Amino acid sequence: MPTVDKLSATRPSWRHWVQDRFAAALLTMLRPLPYDRRIRTIGWLGANLIGPIAGMRARIRTNLEYVMPGLPESEVAHLCRQVPGNMARTMAEIFTGAEFLERARASTIEGTGMPILQAAHRDGRPVLLVTAHLGNYDAARGYLLAQGFNVAGFYMPMTNPAFNTRYVAAISRIGTPVFARGREGLTHMLRFLRRGGMVGMVVDHYMEHGELVDFMGKPARTALSAAELALKYNALLVPVYGIRNPDGVSFRVRIEDPVPHSDPQTMTAALNQSLEALVRTHMDQWMWSHRRWKNT
Repeated sequence: MPTVDKLSATRPSWRHWVQDRFAAALLTMLRPLPYDRRIRTIGWLGANLIGPIAGMRARIRTNLEYVMPGLPESEVAHLCRQVPGNMARTMAEIFTGAEFLERARASTIEGTGMPILQAAHRDGRPVLLVTAHLGNYDAARGYLLAQGFNVAGFYMPMTNPAFNTRYVAAISRIGTPVFARGREGLTHMLRFLRRGGMVGMVVDHYMEHGELVDFMGKPARTALSAAELALKYNALLVPVYGIRNPDGVSFRVRIEDPVPHSDPQTMTAALNQSLEALVRTHMDQWMWSHRRWKNT
C-alpha cells in the first residue's frame, strides 16, 4: 500500500477543492473520447486555456529570459503554449491508468543502460532511477514494471491535499509501492531500496536547502540526496526518462549508463548535465513553469 504524506490528510481550502473538482470534472467529461483524441484534446486545453488561466506563461517567459535571453520571440511564444500542453497531457495520462500503461509498455528503448539494469535486477543490487519533469516521468516506470523490474515510486506530495489524494491513487494504479517524501515515506523507501529494489525519483525540483549546482548555465538549488543515497547503499544511480514522441501519445524510454560513484556534488552535477542535454533537445517537454532558479 502507498505511504501517504500527512499533507493529503489535511483539510483542503475552498480554492484547493475547486481546483480538484475542476480537474475531476474535465477528466470525466472527456472520458468517452477515444484515448488518443482525449489526450490531444486535454493537451490543447492545457496549451490554450489552463496554461494562461494558471499564469504559467509568465513564469515560462521569466525562466527562458533568465537562462536563454537570446531566444527568438516566436520560440518563446511556442514554448508558452506547448509546455502547459505537455503538462496537461501528462496528468491526463497518469489518471487514465490502464490505457496509459498500454502506451508505456509499448515504448521503444534508447540509451545504453538497459543491460545494466537487467544485471542489477538479477543480482539484487539497489538502483535509484533518477528522472525529471520531462515528457511523462511515469512512462519509464510503467515500462520497467511491465518488464518485471521491482520498481517503486518516490514522490513529492502536491500542495493541494484534495488533488494529492487523487494523484496518489492514480500513480498507485500504475504500480506500487509508492512512497511520499517525508519521514515515514523515506523510512519505507529505504527499507525497499536496501532489499535490492529500484526506486524512481524526480529530482529537478527547486530545493530550498539544496546545494547550488549548475543547470542550464545557471546555479540552481538542487538536492544531493539521490547521490548521497547511492553512495550510502552502494546503489546504481541511473538517469531514466520517458520522452514523448511527435505523435503526442507514445514514448521512448531512455536509460543511460549509471553515474560513476565519486562525491555527491560531482554526481549531482552529472545528473543535471544529463537532464540539460535532453531539455535542450526537447525544449517543449520540460516543465519551464517551475520556479527552478528562485532565490539563488
